[in-house]
Amino acid sequence: MFITRQAEFSAGRVCRSTALSDEQNRALYGPAANPHGHGHNFVFEVTLEGEPDPDTGMVFDLKKLKEIIEREVVGPMDHRFLNQEVPPFDHVIPTTENLAREIWRRIQRHFGGGRVRLHAVRLYETGDLFVDYSGEAG
Repeated sequence: MFITRQAEFSAGRVCRSTALSDEQNRALYGPAANPHGHGHNFVFEVTLEGEPDPDTGMVFDLKKLKEIIEREVVGPMDHRFLNQEVPPFDHVIPTTENLAREIWRRIQRHFGGGRVRLHAVRLYETGDLFVDYSGEAG
């Protein structure tokens, strides 16, 4: 069984590779390459997998999941300039893909070895663009 909690945060970022010229960065990242940054209202979903506990009837306490999400993701990232204020984005390009991976990393440490596991993180950059991440392959 899967349960999903949704949350959101607003953040600014610059997507630029130091290995590329300004022209190449603009061609690849478009407006996201603006050296002054740009912002998004990111919406993300955290999906857990497990069987309902026979005593509570719940896969996981969704209030507790909300607390984890707030502490690990929303609090540190909301209304921040990711490249300057949120590690690892001081040295990792904060693409939507890398953001989804980082959200996974921050949430995953709360679900190691129990009867409930982190199944997936879905991060929406816009209403019609999202990334699904489900851990390291292989």
